[in-house]
Amino acid sequence: MAERTKDIWNDDDGAGRAEKGSGRLRRFAVFALALAAVLGVVLAAAYRDGTGFDALRRYLNYGSSAGSGEERYRYDASPDSRFAVLGDQLVVLSGNSLRLLNRDGGETWSAQVKMAAPALCQGGGRVAAYDIGGRSLYVLDQRGEVLHLETEEDETLISATLNARGVLAVTAERPNAKGAVYAYSEDMSRVVFDMTSGERFVTEARVSDDGNTLAAVRLGQENGVFVSSVVLYDLREAGKKEPFADYSIPNGLVLAAGEQEGNLVTVSDTCVTSASYSGRVKAGYDCGGDYLRSYSLGDEFTALLLNRYQAGNVGRLVTLDAEGAELGSLEIHEEVRGLSAAGRYLAVLYTDRLVVYNESLQVYASLRGITGVSGALMRPDGSALLISSESASQFLP
Repeated sequence: MAERTKDIWNDDDGAGRAEKGSGRLRRFAVFALALAAVLGVVLAAAYRDGTGFDALRRYLNYGSSAGSGEERYRYDASPDSRFAVLGDQLVVLSGNSLRLLNRDGGETWSAQVKMAAPALCQGGGRVAAYDIGGRSLYVLDQRGEVLHLETEEDETLISATLNARGVLAVTAERPNAKGAVYAYSEDMSRVVFDMTSGERFVTEARVSDDGNTLAAVRLGQENGVFVSSVVLYDLREAGKKEPFADYSIPNGLVLAAGEQEGNLVTVSDTCVTSASYSGRVKAGYDCGGDYLRSYSLGDEFTALLLNRYQAGNVGRLVTLDAEGAELGSLEIHEEVRGLSAAGRYLAVLYTDRLVVYNESLQVYASLRGITGVSGALMRPDGSALLISSESASQFLP
């Protein structure tokens, strides 16, 4: 029988295993150093301008390559299509279909609709799709339908909003009244507020992000001039329909209402107004006689495109904080085709390029040589979707 021995001090197999182990340790050390270097750069950028964490989010979500990617979403061309970002998915609404497209280009959910004037709004991880002047409304989250509403035949929709928690508020026409406002619970299971206005037309309503207050925008006339007023209702007392406060926005037609840093912010054709939910106007920004050509009311700031004249492209781009103070201003002497604010970023689509600015209107990233792009949607992480007639691709700074 052969002799079997094992010298633990002179074992060639053991030496091989030791070499393999040390190789793994070296590879791990190299990986750890590379990861530390990447994190160091990200943290330095985050400390410098606050955008480094967004770069890390983009790296984890989409990969490391920057620039304009492949066509991620495809859909049928329609002149009345509306688009909204829902996480990493895209909502596409036209007069005959509503689709939720996932990041792989597939379809998460869809429905056939019939809308003459399709519109979208979003908030709290949800999107509401509705027909202005019609009766159909859908609320979607990233899994699909949350609510489908068909109003009464004599109660047509005017507007819909979603707050930061996805709470829905709806304004509609109502017989023998100037309008109606109703709001749903957060789980969309019931109506928690229903009010009919008999004095002034109601154009929009929104529930505060904490869920305690409903703000309704009413439109009237005083001395032949349009006057908008904001009326506030307490939602903490069930069944209460009398307002506890209101304030006026003279010489202006309110176009949109939102919330920034706990302030109720309204954009009108002449000014931006910031108020508390107690009804106290804190501050505002006067457009100074310039013509409001476009705007984007984000969760953190507001962007305005103001023209010096009714026609032409001579004007300025302005960003405002939650209290109406100017964050940045940029002279514009070319056509701007779209604005989209999200997070701390603003996407501005020019004729030949897309520029992503920060809230102070410093250039964060840009993409030139774009063709066939009709719109852009900003994401809170600093990436953007480029919208064309039949497809959408993402831009990663």
